[in-house]
Amino acid sequence: MSTQIEQQETETEADEETEPEVESPGDRRRAQRDERQAQEQAQREVEEETLDDEDTITLKVFRYDPEVEGKQEPRFDDFRVPFHKGMTILDALIYARDHYDSSLTFRHSCRQAVCGSDALFVNGRQRLGCKTQISELEDPVRIEPLPHQEVVKDLVVDMEHFYDQMEAVEPYFDADETPDDKLEEQRQTRENREKVKMSTRCIWCGACMSSCNIAAGDNEYLGPAAINKAYRFAMDEREGENRKQERLRIIEQEHGVWRCQTQFSCTEVCPKDIPLTEHIQELKREAVKNNLKFW
Repeated sequence: MSTQIEQQETETEADEETEPEVESPGDRRRAQRDERQAQEQAQREVEEETLDDEDTITLKVFRYDPEVEGKQEPRFDDFRVPFHKGMTILDALIYARDHYDSSLTFRHSCRQAVCGSDALFVNGRQRLGCKTQISELEDPVRIEPLPHQEVVKDLVVDMEHFYDQMEAVEPYFDADETPDDKLEEQRQTRENREKVKMSTRCIWCGACMSSCNIAAGDNEYLGPAAINKAYRFAMDEREGENRKQERLRIIEQEHGVWRCQTQFSCTEVCPKDIPLTEHIQELKREAVKNNLKFW
């Protein structure tokens, strides 16, 4: 009898050992994640061994991800990137993302200093990533999101407030009168075109707003970019005197041109070399002349 019991127990244990374990979807995802991380780590080690024999640059990149546990505290990650002549900050970031950490997040689009999407804080100064040459910077290169703006993730900031300020000045052409013939152009003199030409170069990157101490302390201040956009249309002779008066009323409010303290920080960091401070001061003069009454 005891022999039969022992034999049944042995068969039961054998059946239990041969029964396959059921893997849950969560287990599969974790296994895939661990495998992917191991592969990325192995690739990084190979890349680092290769880079020992090459000319490299070190990037110290700001990292922050509020949605991932363990990455909610801001920190800096180091990336060693092979350097080549003509390399930009954007080139280096793309290399770091593609070869080291695919979760590295930043904005970019045209790569020709036109879209304004890749404004960053590089070595203590607002710059365009696609325009800034690595060769002009000291190693290591410290890359952070634009100051005075809420960070969404890594190098991406929330631009909604900046866009709201731009929209507040009604940034579109709106003439008092239009030609009777719909096909007739609204002509502009050469002199007037030259006057507003620099103001039209704004690419809405937000670098000037980020550098402005007044904007940092006054959330309602229109900011240099928005005031420059108001200048572009207020000084356009084709709009007419009535529309100009309306624009001046917008920018001469309490949080308009009079909040500017002429620090020139916006002009210094503008990637399109727009004389922002000069435009703000000219609008101040126009506002004063507009309010002078002689009787």
